Amino acid sequence: MDDEWKPLLASERAGDSYTDRGVTDSLDPKSKRPFHVEPRNIVEEDTQERVSAEASVMNSRVHYYSRLTGSSDRLLVPPDHVIPAPEEIYVYSPLGTAYKVQGGEGSVKNPSIVTIFAIWNTMMGTAILSIPWSIKQAGFTCGVIILVTMGLLTLYCCYRVLKSPKAIQYADTSDWEFPDVCKYYFGTFGQWSSLVFSMVSLVGAMVVYWVLMSNFLFNTGKFIYNYVHNVSMTDDEFGTNGTERVICPFPNTDHEDNSSLSMFYVSDNGTGTSQFDRWWSKTNTVPFYLIILLLPLLNFRSASFFARFTFLGTISVIYLIFLVTLKAIRLGFHLEFHWFDSTKLFLPEFRLLFPQLTGVLTLAFFIHNCIITLMKSNKNQQNNVRDLSVAYLLVGLTYLYVGVMIFASFPSPPLSKDCIEPNFLDNFPSNDIMVFVARTFLLFQMTTVYPLLGYLVRVQMMGQIFGRPYPGFFHVFTLNIIIVGAGVLMAKFYPNIGSIIRYSGALCGLALVFVFPSVIHMMSLHRIGALRWPSALFHSFIILLGVANLVGQFLV
Repeated sequence: MDDEWKPLLASERAGDSYTDRGVTDSLDPKSKRPFHVEPRNIVEEDTQERVSAEASVMNSRVHYYSRLTGSSDRLLVPPDHVIPAPEEIYVYSPLGTAYKVQGGEGSVKNPSIVTIFAIWNTMMGTAILSIPWSIKQAGFTCGVIILVTMGLLTLYCCYRVLKSPKAIQYADTSDWEFPDVCKYYFGTFGQWSSLVFSMVSLVGAMVVYWVLMSNFLFNTGKFIYNYVHNVSMTDDEFGTNGTERVICPFPNTDHEDNSSLSMFYVSDNGTGTSQFDRWWSKTNTVPFYLIILLLPLLNFRSASFFARFTFLGTISVIYLIFLVTLKAIRLGFHLEFHWFDSTKLFLPEFRLLFPQLTGVLTLAFFIHNCIITLMKSNKNQQNNVRDLSVAYLLVGLTYLYVGVMIFASFPSPPLSKDCIEPNFLDNFPSNDIMVFVARTFLLFQMTTVYPLLGYLVRVQMMGQIFGRPYPGFFHVFTLNIIIVGAGVLMAKFYPNIGSIIRYSGALCGLALVFVFPSVIHMMSLHRIGALRWPSALFHSFIILLGVANLVGQFLV
């Protein structure tokens, strides 16, 4: 039986048999080979379609050419008119059932505008909520400069990732991802290190999601409770008066002498409110309530159901932009420029805390581990660099718009700019209806995305360790317990999403954004004798920036 697959004019390399290559290595119409198996051992009638005579004839033609030469030899490959069109490729099971091949290189390609907004939508994550706080930490002018600079730097590194497979000669890299490139250059170390740093970004995002979902669920429940029980004053933090109220949950200055500020307390006429506050706490109870909802969802074998709700991310970002615009119009701009000295209400334009912004932006602009996959679906491959640049431009403008508008419109006076929270929605009271809608929408969206992130972690980790994405319920449940436990602990003891984002961003960005793309580019140039000292110095400088970015997170 094995002799039937041996080519007549070429011999296969050792260990490179037809079955080793697999039938799903590529969906390229010129390399895909439909196969036909006679329906034997059928014990009952099946209403599904059997292998057709046309498919059998097609299979005989392909087998004829495969007997002439091996698939690694392109001299006598089947001509184009023998291979069926992509939409006509089927895989036939031993029982004769035909399964249509979906996706791959033969699937429908997307125009540039779809590719651009797919990248934009993928990068628009939770970091957008921390951009105003990050700009505050760096100083307004310094923050704007760093945001533009980091956008350009991460764009260049992403461009290097996109071009890295094409620099490999004498190998078919059409279906390679960046971890495959890392494995090619660095061996097993590159494969596992890229996996570990990719896990850092995914688990870090899941921890941030848990903290935010606890926050949004707490404020949503508080809004509903106050509405049902007719409680009009719900905040006990310092804040401004008026319809567009802005609060400062953790004031650093004494506001008692400022008549423009007010401090509200919920009147407690009985035990109802105190009991509610006891059982509905942002850090003590709500993070544990989420376990009941999300832990079962993480154990699903497939995440296809949750993938249907990914469009909610786009709607959430659009609504946030609308909310920021409306709040800025109603609050107006409040800016004073003090270049190096701070005042009671305003901060200097340049602050030594700027590494916190670079850490957040590293994760905010991070798409390097999946950019090759996204670009494969682009209809015009020659426009990949242009479309990637346009997508980064849109992402940078979105971050810049939200960060500048929130910082500039934050009411100073009477509040200090230092009151801007890591999640800028926390600067609005829980009884703000528009903010309540945003929190509710983000809560539902994150509830559907969280299992997707867990699925990605499981597939990558379990696939590398056990060779299959679902080795068993115990293994998957243990992994999910660890991930959920990390989220609960952070939501209870350290619910600062800005710091979580900057640490995870700087750590995963060190390898996947700064080091690996630069080193791989220099190695590829060195192998062909084209590496020059200006390029070596420039890319070495990028690596030093990545190291400094990580070290800086622990110094500020």
